[in-house]
Amino acid sequence: MIVIPLWADLTAVALGGVQGAIFASGFRGQRRLDLLGVAIIGFVFGMGGGLIRDLLLGVAPATLQSNWYLLTAIGASLVGMLLAGVFRRLNAVIVGLDALVIGMFGAFGASKALVLGLPIVPAVFVGVCAAVGGGVLRDVIMGLPVAIMHVGSLYAVAAAAGCVTLAVANALGMDVVIAAVIAIVVTAILRLLAVIFDISLPEQRALYRRRVAVETAAIPTARD
Repeated sequence: MIVIPLWADLTAVALGGVQGAIFASGFRGQRRLDLLGVAIIGFVFGMGGGLIRDLLLGVAPATLQSNWYLLTAIGASLVGMLLAGVFRRLNAVIVGLDALVIGMFGAFGASKALVLGLPIVPAVFVGVCAAVGGGVLRDVIMGLPVAIMHVGSLYAVAAAAGCVTLAVANALGMDVVIAAVIAIVVTAILRLLAVIFDISLPEQRALYRRRVAVETAAIPTARD
């Protein structure tokens, strides 16, 4: 059962490949990568979300059902590598590309899960995993702290909001394609707002410090 048009899935793969290659080509010193390393990171980032999505759904990976996925990921990685210097001077383009990739992978993952009959909550889970999966694989391969596990601009939360929007709209009778488009817009807007206004979830250490402060205040101290 095909729910995601090939051109749309390939677009997500291409954008992810470009973004991954831009990220990988920015390292200097001992962490710098050669051409093959940059291409591999772009390839993983571009195809990781789709692979995780299909593995969770227990279906044959769509990325292995057509020649175009591999060719698109490799080609996009090369483009991102060659134009990395240009893209890095256009920070707004990178941020917008990031938001769009998250939204597309999240919406495609959730919509495919819904069409295959999954309930709303598992479908949202699949969508979020698809949205952040490429980034997680990238960080693991690079030996970096996984970005979604640390304080920063909303990433998985934006993807979850878009996937929830898609699932609820579809449950209310909206066509899954239209719901997916709306979900992409919602995710992208939330992600962009989070970056522009530096919005993030509360830091765990802040909660810990407040608790320590309360406990310390209860300790009797000597007074003159």
